[in-house]
Amino acid sequence: MVWDGEKIEAVLFDMDGVLIDSEPLWKIALVNVFKTLGFELEPMQFAKTVGLRIDQVVEYWRKVYPWEDKSNDAVVQDIIDEVCRLIRENGEPLTGAIEIISFLKERGYPIALGTSSYKQIIHTVLDVLNLENAFDYVRSAEDEPYGKPHPGVYLTCASALNVNPQHCVVIEDSHNGLLSAKAARMKTILVPEKIHTRHPYHILGDVEFENLLEVKQFFEGMM
Repeated sequence: MVWDGEKIEAVLFDMDGVLIDSEPLWKIALVNVFKTLGFELEPMQFAKTVGLRIDQVVEYWRKVYPWEDKSNDAVVQDIIDEVCRLIRENGEPLTGAIEIISFLKERGYPIALGTSSYKQIIHTVLDVLNLENAFDYVRSAEDEPYGKPHPGVYLTCASALNVNPQHCVVIEDSHNGLLSAKAARMKTILVPEKIHTRHPYHILGDVEFENLLEVKQFFEGMM
């Protein structure tokens, strides 16, 4: 696959908001857990932490709404458990997610998953979507010194696939994810999450599509 003169040798996927419609479930989980700490987030506030690792989300909101009786680690685990419960009850693949993965695998492209979600959530999502063995490599930012927008998670994916970062394309839905991919010197495809306010950094997407079926058609046109 050649894109603007660059050979594309691997495709890297974000997870939440790209493969699974988990953003509404994340919001429910955050509201449910933060209510137990004495505050409730308004809908417009969620965009402030889109694409961040869970511990970063908890740290951010603790500075805004300090609480006393529970450690950040305990709150993180409560959120993880609630998200997993909601995914098992309500999780559905986003349009084109299964099709594009099958398409790329049939054509022999290495694919990796690089996500800010914790491993417990990754395992739950892949199980619910029947994608446990779909990816050649899976990396959680939980195992990185820094989460997105730091490029670490995507650079680790490229290294594991033995592909030059400049020959990778990343499919993302959030501005933090785009920053991460661009910092790694990768091509970027934006499939924006529909319920969030558009962020100025969305311009970092080299191309933009409504869903992953359109991305599949884009790839077909380059082959």
